Amino acid sequence: MKNNNRHLSALALALLAAFPLGATAQSIDELRREQRALKEKVDALEKKLKDAESKPATGGMTEEQQRDFNRIAIKTEALEDSQEAMGFRLLKISGQMDPSFIYNKLQRRSGFQFLNKVEDGGYNYDNSYFGMAMIDFQKELEGGTKWRLTLAPNRGVGSVFDGNSPVHEATVSIPLSDLQTRFIAGQIPDWSGYEYLQPTLNKLITHNLLFDFTLPTAYTGAGMEIVRGKWIYKGVVANMNKSMRDQRERSPVFAYRVDYSRGEFQGFGFAGTHGKAANFTENIVDGLGEPIPQRDSTVHLFEFDAYFIRGDWTAQAQLSYGMQRKAAISVDPVTGDLRDARWWGISTLAAHKFTPRFEGIMRMDYLNNRKNGGGLLGYTASDDRNGIGPGWTDDGTGTWTQNDTEKGTNRFALSVGVGYLFNLNTTLKAEYRMDRATEAVFLDAKNGGYKKTNHLIGLGVVVSF
Repeated sequence: MKNNNRHLSALALALLAAFPLGATAQSIDELRREQRALKEKVDALEKKLKDAESKPATGGMTEEQQRDFNRIAIKTEALEDSQEAMGFRLLKISGQMDPSFIYNKLQRRSGFQFLNKVEDGGYNYDNSYFGMAMIDFQKELEGGTKWRLTLAPNRGVGSVFDGNSPVHEATVSIPLSDLQTRFIAGQIPDWSGYEYLQPTLNKLITHNLLFDFTLPTAYTGAGMEIVRGKWIYKGVVANMNKSMRDQRERSPVFAYRVDYSRGEFQGFGFAGTHGKAANFTENIVDGLGEPIPQRDSTVHLFEFDAYFIRGDWTAQAQLSYGMQRKAAISVDPVTGDLRDARWWGISTLAAHKFTPRFEGIMRMDYLNNRKNGGGLLGYTASDDRNGIGPGWTDDGTGTWTQNDTEKGTNRFALSVGVGYLFNLNTTLKAEYRMDRATEAVFLDAKNGGYKKTNHLIGLGVVVSF
């Protein structure tokens, strides 16, 4: 600042020298007064600068505001430490429930379905994975390890293959060489097909024929998940539909799935299961006529699915093939030996959003199951609720018999429905479904007869968070 003062003095003297005394209106005294005023301003500015340098930066806040800010910062850090100590860091909790109303014409049944036990009515197309409540816990640990537990009392996969377990999924995913190469293990719901199990991810209320009758329920085992660019590979060695193997059973299955995203709007995938699984046939009996439990038998399942989703349109499709040794509904008519069950099918779905909230959906299914009297995965006997097995014939007196047990029934299903997004967490659903068979296989509960066609109407509300 001393240099600045010297400069100002020199400037003032230069001004005096530049103007003759007689030619200027200012006297020497006036110039001195202006010089002093200028020096005072410089001194004041220098003092403000020193005061600013001596005070901590507050970002324009007052001292009280700065103190409040510091208290908030300390509390925030304490909350973060507490959250991490209690295990809540990177923990995600979500859930959903979908009370449903179902009308089944030939079953002469209508009413609400919600949290009904699988063991009370079995697993059927009019009583599958809807009317459920589910809560999902997902936790990510340091280093990228993921932990997941999903509970679905009475309606999850645990209830279907175990009867009492509320556990729908219990899995761990551990990164190996990198986050895209993982070891996976636990109870894993089946990943085949284009439809998902959860009502929040399924456009209609019911599921397609392939989902209900040709796909595994879940796997209990371990394997790998690998992500490479647009490809995702998953494979496990596991028990199929069993949390623990029975005595004398040692052979697992190998289950896999591959997905490819071809661009932003479309992709495809395929899945397979090969190995041994439970054989529920009761066609072999002892001397007292009691069924003899069968050993697990070989299964081969394969499916291909694809999707196209762009703008207001959604299109999905699936092709499936499957077989299980010694699991057909009908035995050899000559030798009485058990025979293989074989089937194949196709399912397609199209949906269009007429408005951002209102969507129309149509789904068509076909399932070919004629060989050896029929027989599907887990369905080794005639089922007059689901329409599986040889057809029934009225002899004219009101007595119904299965005359041709060599020929199973092919099944069709057409579903038309709508979905309305009431708000971000609530979706309203309505569905009409017609099930058709090539033979009379649907029991009419009113008179005990059989028909080729049945009708179902469903209403549901799905609320999630």
